[in-house]
Amino acid sequence: MPEIPGIFNPPDHDHAGCVREALRAAETLCAGRGARLTGLRRRVLELVWENHRPVGAYALLEALSKEQKAAPPTVYRALDFLQEQGLVHRIALLNAYVGCIRPHKEHTGQFLICGSCRQSAEVSDERVDRAIRETAFGAGFEIRQQSVEMIGICTKCSTAGEATKS
Repeated sequence: MPEIPGIFNPPDHDHAGCVREALRAAETLCAGRGARLTGLRRRVLELVWENHRPVGAYALLEALSKEQKAAPPTVYRALDFLQEQGLVHRIALLNAYVGCIRPHKEHTGQFLICGSCRQSAEVSDERVDRAIRETAFGAGFEIRQQSVEMIGICTKCSTAGEATKS
């Protein structure tokens, strides 16, 4: 079974450690690629990683504006850079971004998103990728970009819903 971060982990999930590791990985990857992880780009990445909920560009702009002067193009350029480096994923259904848990490995995006609390988890299941590739190949279709976004309800919200039904 694939590793699933965030709320789908046991209650002892070390989120501060999760964020530190994401920033460390970003610095290492960018340095190795000769890509410039500026202070602004690093801060946008840190804001994306604040929790495991997808966050929109304007929410990032609002948070950033409390610290420094920022404009929408600045945030979008930072997000474009972070996407190009594989450090964040865009969740199209929500028009929002989440931090990538495997930036060192090329992979397709598979996301579990709770429709109630909006927490998300990136998963990677080769069987899903293979099924999609085989289906596309059988249809004579070449996939250029792939993201699977599944909206449902997490255990925490499901349990809370059960508690309110009683």
